Amino acid sequence: MNDLRRIDLNLLVILDTLLSEQHVTRAAERLHLSQPAVSHALARLRDLLGDPLLVRAGASLVPTPRALELMAPLAEVLAQLQSLLAPNAFEPATAKRTFRLAMSDYGAAIVLPGLTRLLRREAPGIDLQISHASREGMLDGVYNGDIDIAIGVFPEMPNELRSTLLFEEHYACLVDRNSLPVDGALDLPTYLSRPHVLLEMRGSGTPEIERALTTLRERRRVAISLPHWNVAPELISGTDLILTVATRALRDIDQQSLVVVPPPFHIPSFDFVLVWHKRRGGDQALSWLNQKIAERVAQDRG
Repeated sequence: MNDLRRIDLNLLVILDTLLSEQHVTRAAERLHLSQPAVSHALARLRDLLGDPLLVRAGASLVPTPRALELMAPLAEVLAQLQSLLAPNAFEPATAKRTFRLAMSDYGAAIVLPGLTRLLRREAPGIDLQISHASREGMLDGVYNGDIDIAIGVFPEMPNELRSTLLFEEHYACLVDRNSLPVDGALDLPTYLSRPHVLLEMRGSGTPEIERALTTLRERRRVAISLPHWNVAPELISGTDLILTVATRALRDIDQQSLVVVPPPFHIPSFDFVLVWHKRRGGDQALSWLNQKIAERVAQDRG
């Protein structure tokens, strides 16, 4: 009990921010505090916890093993406190809140247009911070409390995370219309003989396609690998390149010169999901946002 009396809850908020930023100045800016105030708080935390917590490594501060152990429980405690102190009823029309969402270009194209219009209409005080990372990076962010919601394809998740199915997705191929055979079909020999464009973010790639080819004991040649979607269709136009991606990513393609065709081999469908941490189950605002995202995506599918 004596130790608890020594702890100022503001110190926990500062520690959470320091562990996230790993930089005193950035943490001070995010907290709207002076750098000396944050440095003083770090000194108090080191004394209370009996550990350096963050040690100097060049221009950054690196968490100690003890600090890494504290990250997830600390984020959970702060989320529970926020839920405990929040008003009993969440009122979207008057709420002031910032949510941190992680998603790929594909996810952003599917979710953000409709969600943004809904928020401006129903909850204009809610702001969104969107980030982009690998699948593993997004799940780590949710697990550690740096991200509120991750949206994407996650075949494997830690037990502490929860998900909502938004829709089941399939793959399709984008090719130049003039590069197709006379019958307009894309067969497997043609697919394998052509060079391919691969959309890839920090090494995550599209393993589902490669696994499907492996079952056939075949491989494709990736001529161009790039981390963003916008330019990809332009690379296909006027070339023999093939782009194999999620079907919904191709729904607005101008089919004057480009054509969408089924893959000439079976690629399993995949679930596109929304992910959050189970410790946030009592956060009414987050639950409301999860529900609205699911409803909005369902309406867009219709």
